[in-house]
Amino acid sequence: MLSAAPRRRPGGAKTAVDRQRHSREAFRTLAETAALFVLMCAAAILLSREAPSALTLATTAGVVLAQSLLFQRMYIIGHETAHRKLVPHHLGLNDTVGQLAMLPILIPVAVYRKVHDFHHGFNRKDHHTSALDVFVTRWRITGLVRAYYHLLWYLGVFAGGFFLHSLASVIVFLFVPVRHAERLSPAFRTWRPRDRLLAWVQLTAGVAFHVGFSLVFGPAAWALALGLPLLAFAWLWSVLMYIFHYHTSIGPSSRHNVRALAQHWFWSWLMMNFHEHATHHMFPNRPWYELPERRAELPAAYHALNQDTTSFWHAIVQQWRGPTIVHRDDPHPAPHLFVRWED
Repeated sequence: MLSAAPRRRPGGAKTAVDRQRHSREAFRTLAETAALFVLMCAAAILLSREAPSALTLATTAGVVLAQSLLFQRMYIIGHETAHRKLVPHHLGLNDTVGQLAMLPILIPVAVYRKVHDFHHGFNRKDHHTSALDVFVTRWRITGLVRAYYHLLWYLGVFAGGFFLHSLASVIVFLFVPVRHAERLSPAFRTWRPRDRLLAWVQLTAGVAFHVGFSLVFGPAAWALALGLPLLAFAWLWSVLMYIFHYHTSIGPSSRHNVRALAQHWFWSWLMMNFHEHATHHMFPNRPWYELPERRAELPAAYHALNQDTTSFWHAIVQQWRGPTIVHRDDPHPAPHLFVRWED
């Protein structure tokens, strides 16, 4: 059994040396990400003014792809922000920097934090709580019902549906009365009016960023620098979102219902060591740069079930197997995934 980690402040900055290292790592990560973002935007602006040609189109496709990948990295920066780990000793600055990083992808930190905190607390606790690949139905499970839920799953994962659904959910949570928000998702049980106001400000800032960019540099430049990359990112984010939890264990120990993937120089850089997702779930206060060097192994029962792959590519492809479908009245739903953790 894993021993409990020593209690540390968010970001893991316990000593002066820790704080100095954290400052260096945060500055380097933010600086290189900002520099690449500005470079991609500048390239998009220049390409938008070039006459169409085979070379221009090929270069444009490369810029759009690179920018969409960079959006994934900016999302991970927002993830560190949601955990209050980016600037742990100045939470106002932490949220401001994180929101700046997520302006292009239109995600308010206030909403994301609520949803993500719920994910960590209740991840796959049972077959209907925070288990995206499990569909609970009141219908008799026939071939047609299976086809319907498989279609929903494939659209969600491989057609950008998860991102579009998440963006639509943000809008819904900002419009519905507070008393109804928790009925839509238990993540919003402590959703306060001030949280709603802050989320409105953050979403409006994202929309203003897109509109302002278009007004200053033109619609064509906006399309190449932000619009098309956002569409590509929606697909990429949806494909990658559940690879660390797909078909993993279901049970009361939510921090173990997860898998880690092998380190890969590009994916590890792009996603800031997100491949060490099991360590992140077991010790969510550890900052991104510590995850590989302080890696934690899953308990044996979870490791045997969840670590059926360590490859990013295989984790993506195996999602073609589709979802798990259970009937709501089944007393033992998804028994092949259930693990009971004994403390």
